[in-house]
Amino acid sequence: MIKNVVLVFLVIHATLVNSESASKKWLTLNGRGPSVIARGGFSGLFPESSDFANQMAQATSLSDVVVLCNLQLTKDGVGICQGDIRLDNTTNIAMVFENGIKNLQVVQNIFSRPSAFDAMLPISTVDDVRSSNPPAFWLNVQYDAFYTENKLSVANYIQKAARLQGVNYISSPEMGFLKKISGLVNKAKTKLVFVFLDKNATEPTTKQTYGSILGNLATIKTFASGIVVPKDYIWPVNAANYLEAPTSLFSVDGLITDFPPTASEAVACFAQYTDIKPTKEQALIISHNGASGVYAGSTDLAYQQAVEDGADIIDCSVQMSKDGVAFCLDSVDVTADTTAATSFMSLSTTIPEIQESAGIFSFDLSWSDIQTLQPQLTSPFENKGGLPRNPANKDKVSAANTALSNATFDKQSTQKVLIQSEDTSVLSKFKNVPAYSRVLYLKDEISDAPRTPVEEIKKYADAVTLPRFSIVPTVIGFTTATTKVVNEMQAANLSVYVSVLRNEFITLPFDYFSDPTIEIATYTSGIGVDGIITEYPATASRYLRNPCSSNSMPDSSYSIMPAEAGSLLKTVPEETQPPASSPTPALDVADVVDPPLPAVTKPESPPPATTPHSSALQNIANGGFSLVAIMTLTLLPLMCD
Repeated sequence: MIKNVVLVFLVIHATLVNSESASKKWLTLNGRGPSVIARGGFSGLFPESSDFANQMAQATSLSDVVVLCNLQLTKDGVGICQGDIRLDNTTNIAMVFENGIKNLQVVQNIFSRPSAFDAMLPISTVDDVRSSNPPAFWLNVQYDAFYTENKLSVANYIQKAARLQGVNYISSPEMGFLKKISGLVNKAKTKLVFVFLDKNATEPTTKQTYGSILGNLATIKTFASGIVVPKDYIWPVNAANYLEAPTSLFSVDGLITDFPPTASEAVACFAQYTDIKPTKEQALIISHNGASGVYAGSTDLAYQQAVEDGADIIDCSVQMSKDGVAFCLDSVDVTADTTAATSFMSLSTTIPEIQESAGIFSFDLSWSDIQTLQPQLTSPFENKGGLPRNPANKDKVSAANTALSNATFDKQSTQKVLIQSEDTSVLSKFKNVPAYSRVLYLKDEISDAPRTPVEEIKKYADAVTLPRFSIVPTVIGFTTATTKVVNEMQAANLSVYVSVLRNEFITLPFDYFSDPTIEIATYTSGIGVDGIITEYPATASRYLRNPCSSNSMPDSSYSIMPAEAGSLLKTVPEETQPPASSPTPALDVADVVDPPLPAVTKPESPPPATTPHSSALQNIANGGFSLVAIMTLTLLPLMCD
């Protein structure tokens, strides 16, 4: 079915971007940008071909977006737009069939997509979709042979529709249908397109496999002016779900997609603009344990990748070994990010003041013990939908980074150093080091930042790091509003960094269209944060160093717009919205000021490395400043040219 086809390869002149400014020539038939074809409108967000889906596709895509309707016929010959001849998964037919088709409403048939719009809107007819006045219209006919057997003529319906409504493209995986319709439409106005299905599937007219037909494109050209192929015809995917070398069989003249804004970004913004330098006004790109979405966090590989991907600042979450060596690792509990559990399980202990669960803590291991561990690439989502990260790199290891060894950051003049901690007592220890910029991490979600606690922050810090939801809160997967916290902090001359941004779609509110670029645009161009902390610096760099990210770049024909927080939630029926919850508290002075650090003392008698350590908060305090302070701060050396 065409629902599984994302790329379209046409041998015809495709619909184009209105204003192409890039000097590089496209490898399309006409040398201009590929068309964006919205399958069922914006069906990645709203039910397929619903009024909302069609309107949103045109509002968020290139100005010449093509809207595709998968044509089905009712028994009385009415043309409707549905992805399959079976209505079980895309409508509420199971509940209302006895009332007749006019009472059916459409639903989202992919469960990871929003269900909040289910049963809101009726099935769209072809007339309904055409009435939205799309720039170009595409009808895809999947089951002509079936309809013919049931004495329904798709050809007659198409002939009338093309004459009265205007149809720019007609496609089908059945050769017989395209040959039949060939003499019934004006080919100067309507292009016929043959759809390839799986290579091993059988084409119903010729009884040949689609794979064998692929070798005889000259035959197709006698009745069609273009073809549609599945993605894997161009980019084969191996058993491990990685792309193999491209086949180079076609050049891409268009893309059929459920997410037309993402395809529009690719065509108008990312495909050709690659060498644009950053400007001073842009938000800083700060890594989170390096490029930890690509390689195991806090390793040389992750940091090198972050630099190559365009990070302005690389970070080090500092931990301490038992013998006082500082090293970079995301957590003081080394079990999650390393292979510690296989060798040091006897050292597992529970320290409620640090975390509820048992762990193996860095301060119970010597530096020589730490060096025997292998870092692991982990995903925060493996237990929330089974999304592993780059499994090919799971066992690619390099030593935990020891960037702090012999460091002289306090004497730097060419590099800026940021010290981050959630503890103001830690930050106060660096007050008299002018080379350091201090950052307070406010890890708990807040809804407001009154003047008094903000002024208290200024005594200890030059900037704050906020979790995403302190800036844009969410409910049932939708953003609700934008808080004033960023404006309140910046009004007090405090820089604001947002943490942590990730690419995986399950971490993104629906307002961002399953597109991490939209989230980045919202925080930077929309809200104006001073920096973003991300596990995928390449994604941020690609956006921030692109003309589509700035309205001051007049040569861009398309702008990646920030989401308007709360606007999508307003379209959700009130009866399906959750009840109002208690408001998130505002920042208070008590949330800012921490008690002084304990005095530095030497442990009386360190236990043998091979015996379990029963350390609790008292033992942590005995480690003094070198342990408590450095375990909680983060060094962020600014990478300068």
